Parts: sequence; structure tokens; C-alpha cells
Amino acid sequence: MRWQLIESDDALRALLERFRGAPAVAVDTEFMRRSTFYPQVALVQLCFGEEAWLVDPLQVSDLQALRALLQAPETVKVLHSPSEDLEVFDRWLGVLPEPLFDTQRAAGLLNLGFGMGYRALVLACEGVDVPKEETRSDWLQRPLTAAQCEYAAQDVAHLLPLWHRLAADCETQGKLAWVLADGADALAAFRAPGDHGVSRIKSAWKLDRRATGRLYALCAWREATARQRDKPRGWIIDDATCLGLAEKDPQSHTSLEKLGLLSPGSLRRDGAALLQLLAAQRELPEDALPQRLPQPLDPVGRKSLQALKQWSREIAAELGTVPEALLAARDYELLLRQHRGEALEEPPSWSGWRHERVIVPLRQRLRERAS
Repeated sequence: MRWQLIESDDALRALLERFRGAPAVAVDTEFMRRSTFYPQVALVQLCFGEEAWLVDPLQVSDLQALRALLQAPETVKVLHSPSEDLEVFDRWLGVLPEPLFDTQRAAGLLNLGFGMGYRALVLACEGVDVPKEETRSDWLQRPLTAAQCEYAAQDVAHLLPLWHRLAADCETQGKLAWVLADGADALAAFRAPGDHGVSRIKSAWKLDRRATGRLYALCAWREATARQRDKPRGWIIDDATCLGLAEKDPQSHTSLEKLGLLSPGSLRRDGAALLQLLAAQRELPEDALPQRLPQPLDPVGRKSLQALKQWSREIAAELGTVPEALLAARDYELLLRQHRGEALEEPPSWSGWRHERVIVPLRQRLRERAS
């Protein structure tokens, strides 16, 4: 695979002008994130055909042409499992690659396998074993070694052949629009505001409404602080500390210190801010508090959940997909809770083809089971 480094604004502009209007571009990134909240972009790989272009973000400063490429509606952006790449582009460029064709998602919808890594998919489809020796190397070092550049080039070299093959198979099976819709859903989910990790904290469902409000506020503060300091969330306060502070609601520096939830450094640095946050929560009226988090499913609910997953496997067999491509694991419980009358917001991925082919049939089966 031939490759070429792009290390100047002029070279980047010339490259992107040359391939303006291309039907597709393979995209990958290399980045570092060892002690930061945000990924530190170290290299962007592009491939329009027979050659890989390695864009050095430490050398280029005029990024408008690259932003335009990522947003060009006529050029499909081909990536493999791009969740981390989305973080890179959002932070570095302020834009996301669209339209998006995720080769991992396409493989699942074509029943080739669930969550296939790039190496495994290339081996299955192209018969080539892609080397991975440079995965853990220092991508921010300069100059990059020839081995690093060759590795980076390989990460996009096979994406376009994969796209040609997978897109053709998807077209034959009527699934090309599904893959592109799932790409759009992934971008919508990335842009959507989250709960800052509240839903993943075990035992949070035991909290009353006021304590739940404290937990939401603490997790939101942690998120904002991690972003402002560019440090991992767990370096600010971990989940157990958020839960403990929400439960105990300390009202003084002494009581906060006695809980033993914060290290001396965290107590000194953030104690006053946390106490102020908790005090503000005490002032909220009852009607401003969030609802309690849902309790775990009862035995009947767990049996219904297993039935839902079995029905999904049957639908997947009919559609010729892996079951995991139909719904995220957490969505089965959401669907069941909706059926039981809980008012819950539907994820964007439940619209379009998935609504007709998956959601509607599963809801029908739930109604039949209940009758």
C-alpha cells in the first residue's frame, strides 16, 4: 500500500481539491488519551483509491477543506466502529463525518458477525491479515516512524474495498439504506445530551427523588469539571463517590471530610464546590425534582425480557442479520417498560426501518403475550 504524509496546509488543500466530489473516502484516526478527557488527535488517514494519505494534525492549521470533506453530502465517509473517531472530529474540527457508512454495522446487518474488529473483517472479506504491532505506540511523537505510517495506512487501505463489497451486498439485500440510517442514528445519539453516567450507577434506583436530583447534579458537575480540566471523569470523582454524596448529603466541610469519600487533594480542591452544589439542591422545590430511577425488573419482567430477546433472534433469522444489529441490549428493557406503561423517551434508532421491521413486531408479540 502506497502512502504519503500531508504536512502542510497547501498539500492538504491540493489533496482535497483533487478528490472533491469523490463517491467515498475511507477515514480513520490515531490519537492518544492516557490522562485526558478529550482524545488528542495525532494522525488522520484518508483513502480515496489506491493510496493512503496521512494528514499530520500537528503540522496543518487550515482545516476548512477537511471540515468540508467530512460534511460533503455527495461523499460517503467509510469508517469502522467510529465511536472514538467521532469524539476526535467533534473535539478537533467541530464537525462529524456524514453520510456515515460503518463497516462493522454493515457486517452485522449482513450476518457476517457481531462487533467484528477491523482485522477480523478484513481477513474474512479480503483474506488479508492486517498487522497490529503499532497499536500502542506513541502517536504524538515526531517524526513518525515508517512502521507507524505503514500501520496507519493499512487501517484505511482495506476500508474502500470493504465498502465496495459490503455496500454491494447491502444493496442486493435491500439493506444499504439501513446502514446509512444507522450511521445517521449514531451521529444523532452522539449529539444528544446524556445523563452523564447516572443510569449506569448501580443501586441509584434506591434513592428518593431528592437524592436522585443530587446524583444528577453531582454527575453533571463531574462531567463539566472533567471537560474544563481535560481530565478523565474518574480523576474528578468516581461513581461510588457520586452515589455516596447523593445519599449522605453532607452540609459542612467537617461532615464531608468524615465521610471519607474524597481524597485529601480532592477535598481541598473541590470540597467547597461540592458543598455549594448540594446546598443548592436543598433549595429546589419538590416539583423541580427528577423522578426516581426505575427499579430492576421483577421475575415476571425478567421472563418477558428473555422472551423479547428470543423473538428478536427469530426476527434476525428472518432478516438475515445478527440479532445484536437489531437492538442495543438496553433497548429490550426500555421496550418492555414502555409496554408496562412507563413514560420513557424512545432512542432515535427506533425510527425508520427498525421501527417497521423490529419495534412494531416486538410490541405486537408483547401484546399477544399479555392477552
